[in-house]
Amino acid sequence: MQKFKRIFLVVMDSVGIGEAPDAEKFNDKGADTLGHIAAHRNGLHMPYMGSLGLSNIREIQGIEKADSPKAHYTKMKEASNGKDTMTGHWEIMGLHIEQPFRTFPEGFPAELIQELEKQTGRKVIGNKPASGTKIIEELGEEHMESGALIVYTSADSVLQIAAHEEIIPIDEQYRICEIARKLTLDEKYMVGRVIARPFIGKPGAFERTANRHDYALKPFGRTVMNELKDNQYDVIALGKISDIYDGEGVTVAVRTKDNDDGMTKLVESMEEDFNGISFLNLVDFDAKYGHRRDPDGYAEALEAYDDRLPEVLEKLRDNDLLIITADHGNDPTHHGTDHTREFVPLLVYHNGIQEGEELPIRETFADIGATIAENFEVSMPKHGTSFLNSIKK
Repeated sequence: MQKFKRIFLVVMDSVGIGEAPDAEKFNDKGADTLGHIAAHRNGLHMPYMGSLGLSNIREIQGIEKADSPKAHYTKMKEASNGKDTMTGHWEIMGLHIEQPFRTFPEGFPAELIQELEKQTGRKVIGNKPASGTKIIEELGEEHMESGALIVYTSADSVLQIAAHEEIIPIDEQYRICEIARKLTLDEKYMVGRVIARPFIGKPGAFERTANRHDYALKPFGRTVMNELKDNQYDVIALGKISDIYDGEGVTVAVRTKDNDDGMTKLVESMEEDFNGISFLNLVDFDAKYGHRRDPDGYAEALEAYDDRLPEVLEKLRDNDLLIITADHGNDPTHHGTDHTREFVPLLVYHNGIQEGEELPIRETFADIGATIAENFEVSMPKHGTSFLNSIKK
């Protein structure tokens, strides 16, 4: 019999909790997102995550270890061969990715750029790894004068296209990204996502807008979300979740502006009477602070998120389950600007827990998907082991 009617799954994008056993293989020896941020700030103030058991997983400076944690707690390894957003999220929903997505540290191949120019009728400028805000500062004025597309990438597997909304209307920007998405479906490119990065303003005062749109590859197999949707369950995708899965298995997609708006949308979903999952990604940790190597901003974002947690906990009904985790690390004190291969935290809470217990370390993120599948009695994923029986009331 179904245990929980509603499951709320929150992915704190990039909030790793220490190097994974295979971190050296990914050039991430010593990475520790939460640990290094806390050390940099001489302690993090996150009392509500602390009460759930965050420091019981592994002590984090400034976060008190709970004598009687409210949630069940542990950490998870990533089994797939990658450390990007799509790989982490796809694994959470039951997939295992062997072939990592390609990155382009020297920019994209000339033949790809030439074809993009041909099919869009616009020249390309940039074509290099860059911070999104910095490359707009650098090339925004030239773009406004010429109408050329600002194309750039990052340490992640992404092709990003920035354009001013008054120079290239949003609809055209999206059409251009759809062209780029089709071009990069070729196996020789294996680009995880194409991202529209609209901005407004004048030289010296450019500002990115909330009209970002991600064009991801479709998951390489059926996920637990597909099973839920096909069995008439609700799958509410908040933030960039729908983009990450290219809409697969999503019944309702809700965009968010930032972390705070994401928490607001999560709370709003808790006020709805649905049967299934509400799945939220909090992207700011990763996009605004991890990649930009900003430990102070990251710390402030973590504490701001923690301030919103009581609203979530108060709205949980007796047949609700809350799962909090991450999809990879992004240590803002680490070298480079890439994600980091780390364990991720796992906190599992419902109103029936008398005292949270430590769960075994999970060997794959797919254990979450397996748990959700077992709860709703849909087909189990090929990967992952359910921990549903370990979190009984």
